[in-house]
Amino acid sequence: MARRELTGVLLVGGASRRFGSPKALARLNGTTFAERAWGILGEACEHRLEFGKAADEFQLPFPVHDDGTGVRAPLAGIVAALRVVPSEVCVFLPVDLPFATPRLVRVLGEACLEAAVPQTGPLPGAYSRAALGVLERRLGEGELAVRDALAELTTVRVLLDPALLVNINAPEELAAL
Repeated sequence: MARRELTGVLLVGGASRRFGSPKALARLNGTTFAERAWGILGEACEHRLEFGKAADEFQLPFPVHDDGTGVRAPLAGIVAALRVVPSEVCVFLPVDLPFATPRLVRVLGEACLEAAVPQTGPLPGAYSRAALGVLERRLGEGELAVRDALAELTTVRVLLDPALLVNINAPEELAAL
């Protein structure tokens, strides 16, 4: 079976309220979360992009594409990416998952019909261009919870190792690593 072409999308637009500073710039073993995730997407995907808020002006070694909205919600980045990506399926990786792996990204991408998500929720997750209509409508209506959109999509739930899905929300959690 042929390997599916995937676009990896790094989401860096979160407000990081609980963390207190931009998570994209947080460091683990000398590497920023953003650089770590960017490398994972590069290993797993044929294409990769990064979406967030250009106004944040993060000093990163790759360009941040603005999601074009005034809201801070992963849904804005998902919709913006699905509108422009070169492949049918994108795997979206939030910046705050330091233990994600290229295999995790590929598994989600290969499983995707309209959406493929782990048991923990909508991100990380793979979404196809076929999901764009539903996601655009929800964004336009201000229904920003990606989790709620899954009920309207043909969604595959993928059982993944919970250790790979740990997300970091506070400086104490990072320090504990």
